Amino acid sequence: MNQPIKDDDVLLVSYVRTPVGKFNGSLSNKNATDLGALVIKNALSKVQGWMTLSDVGEVFMGNVLSSNLGQAPARQSALKAGLPESVPCTTVNKVCASGMKAIMMGAMSIMTKQRQVVVCGGMENMSQVPYYLPNMRNGKRLGDSTCVDGMIKDGLWDVYNNVHMGTAADKCSKDHSISREEQDAYAILSHSRSNENKKHIENEIAPVGEFKNDESVNVNNFDKLKKLKPVFGDSITAGNSSPLSDGASCVILCSGSFFLSKCKNLPADVFLIRAFDDAAVSPMQFTIAPSKVVPPLLKKLNLNVSDIDYWEINEAFAVVALANQKLLKIEPEKLNVFGGGVSFGHPIGSSGCRIVVTLCNILSQRNGRLGCAAICNGGGGASGLVVERLVRHQRSKMYFPHRVILEIRLVKLVL
Repeated sequence: MNQPIKDDDVLLVSYVRTPVGKFNGSLSNKNATDLGALVIKNALSKVQGWMTLSDVGEVFMGNVLSSNLGQAPARQSALKAGLPESVPCTTVNKVCASGMKAIMMGAMSIMTKQRQVVVCGGMENMSQVPYYLPNMRNGKRLGDSTCVDGMIKDGLWDVYNNVHMGTAADKCSKDHSISREEQDAYAILSHSRSNENKKHIENEIAPVGEFKNDESVNVNNFDKLKKLKPVFGDSITAGNSSPLSDGASCVILCSGSFFLSKCKNLPADVFLIRAFDDAAVSPMQFTIAPSKVVPPLLKKLNLNVSDIDYWEINEAFAVVALANQKLLKIEPEKLNVFGGGVSFGHPIGSSGCRIVVTLCNILSQRNGRLGCAAICNGGGGASGLVVERLVRHQRSKMYFPHRVILEIRLVKLVL
C-alpha cells in the first residue's frame, strides 16, 4: 500500500483562529494586523518541532476593511509575527471570501513550485473601521458635510444595486420560500451547537490575553431572538444574521516534498487540499453562490454530495446556510456542526479561513475523512475547497486517509 502523499501535494499542517469578539467588544482595541500577527505566530508554534520561520516562503492574508491600517496589512502582520523581512506578503480582498482566497493563492504558489511553505489566513477588526469624509480633500466652504460609514460602504454594501447585503438575504428567503420561523430555528441551532461543542471548539482557538471564547454565542436568550423585529424585509433580523465581529485565523500550507523530508515530530493529522475553485452569479444572488462552486469541485474529484463527511458553509445569514443546504441537498446533521457565523460572528476578512480552520478541527474531533468549505462574497461570488484528513499510522509512520487506517486495523484483527 503506497503512502498517498506525493511531492507535489499541498498539505495543510497547522490551523488556528482567535476567539471572535463582538462589535465594540473584547477585541475592539486590537488592531487587525496585531490579530493577524497573533494567529501567524501561534500557527507556526504548532509546527516548530519540524518547521522554522526561515522555511516560510510567502504570506497571504485576507483583509477587507483596510482603511487606517497603514500600508500592506499582510506585511505588517508577518513582520510583527517575527517572520524574516525577505518573505514576500500579499493582502487579499475578495470580500467575505478573502481568507479562503488567501488559502487558494497559497496553494497555487506551492503547486507552481514557487514556494515550499506558505502562511495563509485572514484578519478583520470591524470595530475600528473609520468613518469617511468623502468631500473634504479640498475643504468644505459652506453647509453640512456627511460622514460615510466605511464598514458598511466597503464591506456590506452592494454597489451594483445600491442596497445593503441584508436586502439580498431577504430576496433569497423569498426566492427559496424560507420562512422567518425556519431562519430563527436555524439561528438557535447554530448557537446550540456552538454551546454544546465548546470544549471541542477550544482546540482551534488561540486566546488573546484573557479572552478565550467566542463572545457572541448566545446561551439562553432564544425567546428574545424570536421576537426581534426584521431589519431587512419580512424575515431578516439581527438574531438570524451574523453579528459584526473582530477576529483572525491562519493556516500553514506546505508541499508534500517538504513534509516528507521531515522525519521527526510530525503531527498526528494533516490535511490534503484536494481541490478548490471560485464561482460567480449576479450580485443580488450572492447568497446562493456556494451552490454554484460546489458541484464543479465535486465533479473534479468524482465525488457526490453524500461522500462529504462534514460541510462548512459560512452563515452570513441563516438563510444563506438554509438555501445552499436545500439547493445542494446536504444532510442537516453534516452542516456547520459546531455552529457558524450566526453564533460565532463574521469578521469578514477572516471568515473564509475560519471555516477551513473549523472544518479541519471537526474532521479531527469526529474522525471524518472528507470535508468541504464554501463561502459567498459580496458582488456575486463564492469560493470553495475540499480537504481530506490524513492520519499517521503509528508503526509505519506513513500517512493514510482515516478510512484506510481503520482497514489496516481490521486486517490485523482478522489475521
